[in-house]
Amino acid sequence: MKTVTKLAAVALFAATTFFSAAVNSPARNLSGQETPSVDRRENRQSRRIRHGVRSGSLTRRETRHLAAQQARIRRHERRVKADGVVTARERASLQRQENRASRNIYRKKHNNRTR
Repeated sequence: MKTVTKLAAVALFAATTFFSAAVNSPARNLSGQETPSVDRRENRQSRRIRHGVRSGSLTRRETRHLAAQQARIRRHERRVKADGVVTARERASLQRQENRASRNIYRKKHNNRTR
């Protein structure tokens, strides 16, 4: 049962990462809207979450929380890009969200709760 749950969680993150990559593909970005550093960071954070699921250092609840946080960041990024220009303030806002998410991933992976 644990193996099935782990596989389901890994599949969920693989699907969200694939969807994120499809949404943020360069073919869809217009000039002035590109946020490559945010995209790279999203991918790295998704990889860290997947690793936590595989290693058992993230509980199901922690995994759900982190996945929801990543989804909120992606929604915010889409809203920011909607007007065609990503301003310095918007970019800073995205970076703050990414920083918060990174701290949450670290804390949840290292809080000695396991599955």
